[in-house]
Amino acid sequence: MAACEQLLRIAQGELGVREFPAGSNRVKYNTAYYGREVYDTETAQYPWCVTFIWWLFQKAGAPELFFGGGKTASCGVLMDHAKAHGLFVSGNYQPGDLVFFRFQGKGGPQHVGLVKEVRANGDLVTVEGNTGSDNDANGGQVQQRVRNGALAVGGYRPEYEEDKVKTYEKLKDVPEKFRPVIERLMDAGVIQGDGSDPTGNGDVISLTHEQVRTLVFVYRGGGFDRRLTAAGMEPAVKA
Repeated sequence: MAACEQLLRIAQGELGVREFPAGSNRVKYNTAYYGREVYDTETAQYPWCVTFIWWLFQKAGAPELFFGGGKTASCGVLMDHAKAHGLFVSGNYQPGDLVFFRFQGKGGPQHVGLVKEVRANGDLVTVEGNTGSDNDANGGQVQQRVRNGALAVGGYRPEYEEDKVKTYEKLKDVPEKFRPVIERLMDAGVIQGDGSDPTGNGDVISLTHEQVRTLVFVYRGGGFDRRLTAAGMEPAVKA
């Protein structure tokens, strides 16, 4: 079973799980994450929307897809990791994405959920830990929620195995988060299409997902700066 499908199946089976007592953050996901039972009704220092997601990846047998195989219980840290590793998406969400929400005010993410379905109107059907009707971001239960897409401040798209084998035939097929870099590399002549489109951008490039990611990482590290400069373009890494 594909990792994404497995993750969603396990998440569905957790619906209805509650912390006990209410308001304690005492729940099996925290116990697994911290390696001991945490139970603190006074300071409530163990919120668990992220530890629930971490637990799902462990149970799905794909711990490496969450935070590079590491651990974090922070929405902000998880979102920063996604941005730093080319895994952040700002729209066009899809099942399996980890979407960050902010329910009031401005600032960083307050909550995270696993996308199960994206509706035609942009609403996101999610499975979330530590949510509830009385408190979206600290409600003490695993629930399926329907979220207005406008509440999303971005998402983490894990590199599921089924994505890694994808091949992008043309530039327009490359995911939005990688496309600007691939287009620059085409303009600089680093990537050559088949010549089927005189403008270049419609050429058949037939790059796999892994090849695209590798090209982007090398670009960001300055590996193509000489080629970019020779083509009269700004280098990726400026002195």
